[in-house]
Amino acid sequence: MRTAVLTLNFAPETTGIAPYAAGLATGLQDRGHDVQVLTAYPHYPQWRVPEGFDGLTLHEDVDGVAVTRLRHHVPTTPTGVRRALSEVSFGLRLAAARWHAPDVVVCTSPALISSAMALSTAALRRRPGRLAPATGVIVQDLYSVGVRETAAGGDRVAQVLGALEGATLRRADGVAVIHDRFRDRVVETLGVPAERVATIRNWTHVEPARPFDRAAFRASMGWRPDETVVLHTGAMGEKQGLLNVVDAARLASTSAPHVRFVLVGDGGQRPRIESAAAGVERLELRDPTGEDDYPRLLAAADVLLVNERPGLLEMAVPSKLTSYFSSGRPVLAATEPGSTTAGEVNAAGAGFVVPPGDPAALLDGVAALTADPVAAEAMGAAGLDYCHRVLSPAASLDAYDRWVRSLAEGRRRR
Repeated sequence: MRTAVLTLNFAPETTGIAPYAAGLATGLQDRGHDVQVLTAYPHYPQWRVPEGFDGLTLHEDVDGVAVTRLRHHVPTTPTGVRRALSEVSFGLRLAAARWHAPDVVVCTSPALISSAMALSTAALRRRPGRLAPATGVIVQDLYSVGVRETAAGGDRVAQVLGALEGATLRRADGVAVIHDRFRDRVVETLGVPAERVATIRNWTHVEPARPFDRAAFRASMGWRPDETVVLHTGAMGEKQGLLNVVDAARLASTSAPHVRFVLVGDGGQRPRIESAAAGVERLELRDPTGEDDYPRLLAAADVLLVNERPGLLEMAVPSKLTSYFSSGRPVLAATEPGSTTAGEVNAAGAGFVVPPGDPAALLDGVAALTADPVAAEAMGAAGLDYCHRVLSPAASLDAYDRWVRSLAEGRRRR
């Protein structure tokens, strides 16, 4: 079966949906699919294309998968209209690209706009005597919910994106969502028939760190043995609300000088965070780390932090959670108590939830986790167990294999 995976983000990007898109492609290839990936040049979360990726189109073999990269517009400030235009430019490149007569086309959302354009293109790719390819959309984030919860653009923009999101998902032959709460929203609000929506969880794509000298690694990072290191990794964007962490670090300078907050990553809000963090001694910003060091980085920290801006409830399931759970370290989530993120942390039993946007509460949560090392160790172990029971790669990729094949079979029956 020929399967095309159309995704704005892909390896070598290491954060967001890219690891899952890459894992999906190789997982389907390993399960007998002839996979073609159409993707952009790497650019996230830095929002710039690194050196070495030249030209307008690039053909690669990535872990045995044929990958075609299409250069698109990468905005320096990825907000609002600029981000929408970026997706449009990728959608136009997809429409003009050469597809290898796929039986199934799988799109990822984000990016919603380019996915909508790709579905339209797929409908026109029918060859004489052949059916048009079956289509599926994997929903990693809910655009319409995100716009409402982040107050980005107002009600009118949220209504327009909601209409586009609903129309796009209803047009697809099938929709896969990464959480049951997403499924409820897609069915009840966006109007997708329930029988066409499947829940397939993201998997843990980061292996636990192999045995290493933790003390030496911490020393190499400049972390003292007596410090409590609170680590946040990944994108630095609007929904992370990381100015809250800056304020908590500023508070720690006087009330908890043994606590060090470390932010590792990049994104559109990093310059603002760096400016706000000037002179804050208990805060450290670092560039994204390599794949080999990342598991050791997580294991070397004392507390792993998920921080979300107030008001976020359903727009996303942070991809970093699957990596955090695999590390065996306790998780502190500064998020709304009714959020999807809080539900995941509580379901895993892997940590604490504290109110978002409250620096004092964040610092109190750190103190509570470090005051009881036995409980913190048990939370870390619970996260690992949750990975094995719920977030295994084999279970997720087997489910995707069945889902993609069902899309092709359903198209043939119709």
